[in-house]
Amino acid sequence: MRKLWIFIIIASAAAVATLMMQLKPEPPKKESLDLDPLVDVFVLEMMTANFTVTSQGTVLPRTETQLSAEVSGKITNISPKFIPGGVFERNEVLMRIDPTTYEVAVKQAEALVKQRQIEHDGAKKLRSQGYRAEAELASAAAALATAEAEQVRAKRNLEHTYIRLPYEGMVRAKDTDLGQFVGLGTRLGVVFATDSAEVRLPLTDSDLAFVDLPDAGEMTAAGDGKGPAVSLSAIQKGRSVQWDAQIVRSEGVVDEKSRVTYAVARIADPYRRHSEGASLPVGTFVGAEIEGSRAENIIRVPRGVIRGSNELLFVDDDGRIEIRGVDIVRSNSEYSYIGAGAEVGETIVVSALEAPINGMTVRTDADADAESTASVAPTETEDDG
Repeated sequence: MRKLWIFIIIASAAAVATLMMQLKPEPPKKESLDLDPLVDVFVLEMMTANFTVTSQGTVLPRTETQLSAEVSGKITNISPKFIPGGVFERNEVLMRIDPTTYEVAVKQAEALVKQRQIEHDGAKKLRSQGYRAEAELASAAAALATAEAEQVRAKRNLEHTYIRLPYEGMVRAKDTDLGQFVGLGTRLGVVFATDSAEVRLPLTDSDLAFVDLPDAGEMTAAGDGKGPAVSLSAIQKGRSVQWDAQIVRSEGVVDEKSRVTYAVARIADPYRRHSEGASLPVGTFVGAEIEGSRAENIIRVPRGVIRGSNELLFVDDDGRIEIRGVDIVRSNSEYSYIGAGAEVGETIVVSALEAPINGMTVRTDADADAESTASVAPTETEDDG
């Protein structure tokens, strides 16, 4: 009997539990939302752009001279400045070739000129006295002219025993030394001027559309024209240093191999011998930013939003994507500049969007804010009274 009561109690509890589960109201079902991708957008605006054209090159001396002996003899004196890296002044004597032979030649030439002058004066006097001495006078005049020419050559050779340059500069290489005998044409060293240096900057055809290079008709007698400003930069001692320069000419031909045109930028006093600031040694590899043209009424977008070579993702008023090609007139590391294919006031996607297709819908921050406001709006409830 006891077992029967236990069974009845358990069965009753199970029945009550089942009935309670059936009478429990079902929880409200949440409506599932299929949300479109959330993207960042940018509204296109018109602007004025000052373009810069980047290039690079190596600093080269404007004037470089390979010194060669113009007379023969032994090197009897060398300036302590005539070493690689040594700097010298204009017309400073860098070395001296033994002048003894040439000093003697000058004295002999002077003596011969005096003798030929006496002979010429004598022949001229005879003619003035009525003697027919035209032949003698002509011969004496020719001999005097020859002696004077020889005197000029002897003095020039003596002057060439002094090795000096008509500019201030620096020694690049030293190829001879004290006591060495040199012959006519022997290489003595290499020097270059330090008043200015130049950098050859390669420009592509597209670069040329934005750089106003000096025209050949604008060149001065020195072969220089006035072109756009250039900012040169290089790393020195671990920090970036800049120098001001200017385009002075174009080389005027297109390189057959690289298909580029070289513009030449010049920097004054690169070794700062007469000015303050960091020096710019010859041989330094520099980057260059060339002042370019000014573009009015152009649209600028971040370069990273360009898809492929020239496509942008436009968003219409209904939030639908349109993939459209645009005309990119110029790009740099940060921005791309659009000349056609886009209008002021249009909206473009600037965030990453995986596999976009024409017509797909997206949400913007404004849409997300509207959705958030709607989700927290208060609902009406009945009063208990």
